[in-house]
Amino acid sequence: MKSDTLSSQLFEVIHTPRKFRLPRKLFIIAVTMLSLSSCITALVAGAAIATVDIFHDRRSAGEYVDDNTIELTSRNYLVSSKELRSSSHIKPVSWNGILLVTGEIDSEDMKQTIMAKLQSIGGVRQLVDETTITGKTALLARTNDAWITTKVKSRLVLKTGLDANRVKVITTRGSVYLMGIVTEEEASRATELARSVRGVARVVKVFEYKKL
Repeated sequence: MKSDTLSSQLFEVIHTPRKFRLPRKLFIIAVTMLSLSSCITALVAGAAIATVDIFHDRRSAGEYVDDNTIELTSRNYLVSSKELRSSSHIKPVSWNGILLVTGEIDSEDMKQTIMAKLQSIGGVRQLVDETTITGKTALLARTNDAWITTKVKSRLVLKTGLDANRVKVITTRGSVYLMGIVTEEEASRATELARSVRGVARVVKVFEYKKL
């Protein structure tokens, strides 16, 4: 594994806010201007939802937009060729420039190729590689993972109030990955709650810690 690829088991750092690339006020103004045009209703709806999300997010507006761009770029690359589509089933998730990659890849050579490309995407500060060299999981397994994610999210909201804009939950092959900018207390509480959900094989913290 490359030196710039971190083990998610150990990835817990103090959060240092990055430089704003898009001030919140300008982002909101942009959304408002878009809403004046009736010919782009779908785009306005998506932008409006994003604006609401940002109000509850500990990332800046610029960081929020950067993460969405990283994810979109990653997904576009992963479906860019028949070889990539047939040899891998990968889910890239970015949070504050930390790109978590989970899923299955057919071979080590293909894995190295994919990881090198994802690491090179603009805005990626660190790559957390949690992929497995194996065949693609069955549909039933993926459905079970989705159900586990739903249960963990629900428990976090009910017990802690930490919704999806504070803690991102990703489940792959029974492993639950928790991402977000949180306090150490929030991280500990979220981890314990996730572990208590039936079907969870392990919980991996990919948190950045924020000092109050």
